[in-house]
Amino acid sequence: MTATGLTPADRARLTRGAAYASIAMATFLVGSKAWAVLQTGSTAMLGSLADTGLDLVASIATLVGVWIAAMPADENHRFGHGKAEALAAMFQVVLITLSAVGIATRAIGQLVAGGRVESANEGIAVSLVAIAATFALLAWQRYVIRRTGSLAIKTDNVHYKSDLFLNLSVIAALVLDRLIGVAGADAAFGLGIALWLAWGAWRASSEAIDHLMDKEWPEERREAFVAVIASHPELRGVHDLRTRTSGAHDFAQFHAAVDPAMTVAEAHRVMDELEAQIEAEFPGVEVLIHPDPEGLVDETGSAAEELLPDAGSAPAR
Repeated sequence: MTATGLTPADRARLTRGAAYASIAMATFLVGSKAWAVLQTGSTAMLGSLADTGLDLVASIATLVGVWIAAMPADENHRFGHGKAEALAAMFQVVLITLSAVGIATRAIGQLVAGGRVESANEGIAVSLVAIAATFALLAWQRYVIRRTGSLAIKTDNVHYKSDLFLNLSVIAALVLDRLIGVAGADAAFGLGIALWLAWGAWRASSEAIDHLMDKEWPEERREAFVAVIASHPELRGVHDLRTRTSGAHDFAQFHAAVDPAMTVAEAHRVMDELEAQIEAEFPGVEVLIHPDPEGLVDETGSAAEELLPDAGSAPAR
């Protein structure tokens, strides 16, 4: 079972299904928006087309990422392939950033030249269809994210959430520029879309970087983890707790202090019981425990910090 309670096969099936749905959606929208750009000449619509085109490439990258991440550990990747999702997410971030730069450049040029859109109706119709289709995709992605916690699908979901606002912006730009006659509205909205995409790329990159850099679990989760192992009656102390997440897989390792008079077999029993407690509360977490005799701490700095508040002060049990 994975950390999300699914079998690896079930998780792979859901994440691949979400990736296929994204690819199908992006392919449909690219064709629709390309036609609308030809009909309207709108920079805002071109920005929307560029974003959707990158969504298509990013969705393909997502499919590759979740496919590789679902592969079991092998001799060359003993911790599995979970970071493939973070790499796919970072690839998407790069694409979004390049798209934002290109759209901003065109928008500024249009503002300087004072260009106007040629037509509005086709662009508005395509944008409305895109909004309806995007809502359906987002609902499916949210379901998959709740079940799997997939980082690559989360990042893909960010793209399509931004598409809702992007398509609304295109409609507003076309209405103001062509129907109401506000000069520069289309270019201004195009520039706003570019800034929105750049901000989304910045936000989406943070979680992927955390995974690639093996960032520790959130403090509240670490505290809950310590509380679980602290409940074992024969545990005398815990230090050097290290945690990380790779794709759907969580890893934790720590030093556990036990009675120095214990035999190796008795200490091994305690470690097995600790692992069982952890599995019950944190399903799927891969745990590595190093047993120490009570009072022996070879580490320095924060790694030597005792995590059980009563360790060392309570009488021997």
